Amino acid sequence: MFSQSLRKVGQDTTVLLICITVFLSYLPEAGQYSSFFLYLRQVVNFSPKTIAVFIGVVGILSILAQTLFLTLLMRTIGNKNTVLLGLGFQILQLAWYGLGSEPWMMWAAGAVAAMSSITFPAVSALVSRSADPDKQGLVQGMITGIRGLCNGLGPALYGFVFFLFNVELSGITTIQPDYAIPIQTPTEKTTIPGPPFLLGACTVVVAFLVALFIPDHPTPPSSPCQTRKSSMTLAGAHTNTPLPGSDEDFEPLLEDSTV
Repeated sequence: MFSQSLRKVGQDTTVLLICITVFLSYLPEAGQYSSFFLYLRQVVNFSPKTIAVFIGVVGILSILAQTLFLTLLMRTIGNKNTVLLGLGFQILQLAWYGLGSEPWMMWAAGAVAAMSSITFPAVSALVSRSADPDKQGLVQGMITGIRGLCNGLGPALYGFVFFLFNVELSGITTIQPDYAIPIQTPTEKTTIPGPPFLLGACTVVVAFLVALFIPDHPTPPSSPCQTRKSSMTLAGAHTNTPLPGSDEDFEPLLEDSTV
């Protein structure tokens, strides 16, 4: 039963496009969660206190984005365009993290990252409109499983890319003052500050292109029960309709009566 339902969901083009979009967009996000704050500490030289303030500010901005801003966007531009806008914010913040090395760049990219948090709630709303009512739980479970898979692959991917570009994120040795200038060797200056973030931005670009093919107003196909009910209703309507020329169409003009 589960395999049949999974096969039917896989045949739904809209749901398949949504699942691919979720995988390509959440893979860099999961890797970012695992190494970003260590990256801020060692590459950008944020102090532990600054990192704590950074987490708090981005968290508050994310709450505002997912409550006020998301509701406004869903009413004005729709589910699909909200997903595309969230992916656009994610591309911008990943590229900013990858190319920026100054503290103010990290703060600005953090504000953009808070805006990109609207993507997954908008995807969930899009799934609720696209899938059949009897397959809502299955599709939402598939998306949750994809996110769980990304939680395992993302950190490994980021660690491997950091290793390829000789960006060491090992232990923290000494505490530097806030916004201290990173001490780099000449070879480190030529290295891109955050290569995994740039790779993640490219991945989200592909997710953005895939999301463009999601229908604007998906109409879920009718279930077999609904089809059966509609056919029974039509059959009943034909049965109750009197045929032309039958005896029910004529009434006697006069009946025999005795005066």
